[in-house]
Amino acid sequence: MLSVLALLADIEAGRTTRAAIAARIGEAIAEREPELQAFAHLETERLLDGDAAAAAGPLGGLPFGVKDIYDTFDMPTTYGSPIYDGWRPLSDAAVVTMTRRAGGIPVGKTRTTEFAYLQPTVTRNPRHPGHTPGGSSSGSAAAVGAGLLPFAFGTQTAGSMMRPGSFCGVAAVKPSYRLLPAVGMKTFSWNLDTVGLFAATIADCAYVLSAISGRHLRVDGTDCAAPRIGVVRSGFSVEAEPAMCEALETAVRKAEAAGARVTAVDLPAALLDADRVQPTIMEFEGAASLAHEMDRHRGQLSPKLAEALLRGGAIPVETYDAARSTAHAGRRCFETLFSDIDVLLTPSAPGAAPAGLGATGSPAFNRLFTLIGAPTVNVPGLTDPAGLPLGMQLAARFGRDDMALRAGAWLEAVLAD
Repeated sequence: MLSVLALLADIEAGRTTRAAIAARIGEAIAEREPELQAFAHLETERLLDGDAAAAAGPLGGLPFGVKDIYDTFDMPTTYGSPIYDGWRPLSDAAVVTMTRRAGGIPVGKTRTTEFAYLQPTVTRNPRHPGHTPGGSSSGSAAAVGAGLLPFAFGTQTAGSMMRPGSFCGVAAVKPSYRLLPAVGMKTFSWNLDTVGLFAATIADCAYVLSAISGRHLRVDGTDCAAPRIGVVRSGFSVEAEPAMCEALETAVRKAEAAGARVTAVDLPAALLDADRVQPTIMEFEGAASLAHEMDRHRGQLSPKLAEALLRGGAIPVETYDAARSTAHAGRRCFETLFSDIDVLLTPSAPGAAPAGLGATGSPAFNRLFTLIGAPTVNVPGLTDPAGLPLGMQLAARFGRDDMALRAGAWLEAVLAD
């Protein structure tokens, strides 16, 4: 994979140039993209775009990918749907402009599932092409995992950052809700949709997040103190598979050996209740957000999405309001977990990437933290017996993105040791 920090260090030290990086990426794209199908739209000539101002920015003129759920004024935006074939917005999504200003060069739109829901796209897993890359941020995770881009943006409404990160073996961060603006993103659920990004390492994610947000979030896993970890082994709507359970225990053992204090945490009833209402909120808001597409273009929607929108449209407003109240109670309860721990540790997915491209996997281990608005990271580094990646998810309290990133970088270094 291409490390943002390593590339920038090599440029600064004179060991490489932007032109050499562009050539390397161009060759990788030519070799891998025909099978991988990570991009909905790609302009390799942009690899050397940008002026001195871009090269001087903190992102140094490095290329990046934009999930095709974000508007871009200079590239088509389809939201993963034939309804919007050829659509060109007049402006960028806010996070795209922020990244351009920081010196990033967008070179392509990465494939998304239809409107970032569950209907799979054609992208393959970069580690094992016969398996799903996860969704909905399929193309972004696959492009980073295949070494086609140093970083790429995704989104998460349930588990669309953590799950692809785990399946593709890449670092992923879902910041606290609205740390980054969702302006210019095709909305599915206004209470859940969250901007996120993929990169080779947690430190790379932290650097990019710091560069575009203006916050001091940079981390170095070798300098981070051992965190206080609360491990959650049960309470989610599905059980982890045996290989993932073993990976979780491996992470716990290594963390303890490296000096972390690890304690078992059971999710309180208020959080279990909040987890159960996440689909209600998502589908109710999805039905409202995609009402135009449902009314005017229903024949171009997948049956899977159309059925979800019908379910959402049938939810009484009283049920939706009650679900929001339950979510609010869950957020208050979540804060109480951190009196003597820094982060929660869970699997990022029930198991490794499922075989085939007919489904994108389950978000069961992620959707609670999306609903809560808590920052989460996927920490890569472990695999199952077949060599498929298995990610570990760390969650911190709302607003403690620095803690999630520091703990993630620390655990990543520990797992690599």
